Amino acid sequence: MIERAMPWMVITGFILVWELICLIFPIKTFILPAPHVIVQSMITWWPQILENSGQTLFTTVVGFLIAVAFGLAGGVVIGSSTLIYNGFYPLLIGFNAIPKVAIVPILVLWFGIGTVPAIITAFIISFFPILVNVATGIATVEPELKDVLRALGASNRQIIMKVGLPRSMPYFFASLKVAITVAFVGSIMSETVAANVGIGALMMAAQGRFEVPLVFAGLIATAVMGIMLYVIAETIERRVIGWATRGINGPGSV
Repeated sequence: MIERAMPWMVITGFILVWELICLIFPIKTFILPAPHVIVQSMITWWPQILENSGQTLFTTVVGFLIAVAFGLAGGVVIGSSTLIYNGFYPLLIGFNAIPKVAIVPILVLWFGIGTVPAIITAFIISFFPILVNVATGIATVEPELKDVLRALGASNRQIIMKVGLPRSMPYFFASLKVAITVAFVGSIMSETVAANVGIGALMMAAQGRFEVPLVFAGLIATAVMGIMLYVIAETIERRVIGWATRGINGPGSV
């Protein structure tokens, strides 16, 4: 009971402290609006927030799903071969090190302003964690286990499918929970640069009018969507690989 109530207690306490700070100290609204002011802004602008949230959610989910497909497939290919792993890893690390905000103008030149650059940015920023985790899970299968399976007549494909993939699933779902949150970063980053619709575009327009409460309302809407998708990923994780965490809350656990 306490474990279920704890997140709500923490959130409520955080909001109360925030409200008290804004009431006690003379902080201007355009610097840090109080929570009740943000709520008023959300009520006033709820149609626009809902419409733009739907656009951001769409681009994020589409980009994330594409990243899942390519990340899982690429992770299997790279993790199953030491030669491919050593060959492609430096290239992937170098590409991931490039600031994604620098890629957005190039995507705008190629695809124009709108939904496509946001989807691609969400894909790019969430692809790497999935790929690396799946590749790591498959590549770290014990050599002794591989030797035993080969001695029993198993092929490399069977070893990957029967041992490598199940072993990489905890890594895979851990990366999903990271990727789904950073995918929002990619979508909103693209929307702030090259979009007329979306939470990023809404926040930029509100910033230009010095409507700071609306900017914070956009942040809250993004946080809510991120939490929702995180919970969905965690629920699927518990149903699919509950065996991997069966000892966490078991006897003798801390």
